[in-house]
Amino acid sequence: MNSEPVVQVLGLVKRYGPKTAVDGLDLTVGAGTVTAVLGPNGAGKTTTIETCEGYRRPDAGTVRVLGLDPVTDGERLKPRIGVMLQSGGVYSGARADEMLRHMAKLHAHPLDVDALIERLGLGSCGRTTYRRLSGGQQQRLALAMAVVGRPELVFLDEPTAGLDPQARRSTWDLVRELRADGVSVVLTTHFMDEAESLADDVAIVDAGKVVAQGSPEQLCKGGAENTLRFTGRPGLDLGSLLKALPDGSAAIEQTTGAYRITGTIDPQLLATVTTWCAQHGVMPDGISVERHTLEDVFLELTGRELRA
Repeated sequence: MNSEPVVQVLGLVKRYGPKTAVDGLDLTVGAGTVTAVLGPNGAGKTTTIETCEGYRRPDAGTVRVLGLDPVTDGERLKPRIGVMLQSGGVYSGARADEMLRHMAKLHAHPLDVDALIERLGLGSCGRTTYRRLSGGQQQRLALAMAVVGRPELVFLDEPTAGLDPQARRSTWDLVRELRADGVSVVLTTHFMDEAESLADDVAIVDAGKVVAQGSPEQLCKGGAENTLRFTGRPGLDLGSLLKALPDGSAAIEQTTGAYRITGTIDPQLLATVTTWCAQHGVMPDGISVERHTLEDVFLELTGRELRA
């Protein structure tokens, strides 16, 4: 696999009048990977992606996509990338299959259009004009138009917004197939489970900067503590329990007889807790381990929920 990043953003700044939308942002996208860009509304992620696509000119910093400047090298870059927009880019009176076949003809080695139409469930609406398609159908057509030219890199903006569960899973499978074929994918999404399921790398953007980047596993490992919960008789001697637990652990009785332990929850700690309970005549009930998720990390870093 090519070790050179397909997207390299260094110190990106973009202002709109007095407002700084992107403030010294750094972002790297590895070749042949799926990178999810997450951020609350107004964080600067859309401006960053649009700058990478060549739609906006940076006020400062450098942006290289496939080794090219998206603004000055736009004519060389555009045939090599695919872009899925949430809205626009399609003639409202054009039929779905007409638009897709037109896009395919603009590329030297497009995907099989009929197979792509079938794959994304667009066969029943191929003769329907764009403005009469449902929101989900418009999303699937936009995705098809982004990938039909066999791009080296594809930008997907909320690719499953408005899709039913079956279409959503089909889209996930297509993204995985793109990666397996060596295509690099950059996606923005408001669905944390989508990022966790698809992304090799996640960049969290807030206040115009990337505040964290890494694999979902790395980000979750470095985030909030994991939690072990169990119930038992009220008033257990938690001081005695803490002496048996590793340094950095905490234990509280949240409600009567309901206990919560935080720290590095691993098999050894679980064994320590059950052994302590056995030694003190406690029958622990409902033992559960709650591992923090990407959403937990996101909220910890930004203090805000990710909303569509």
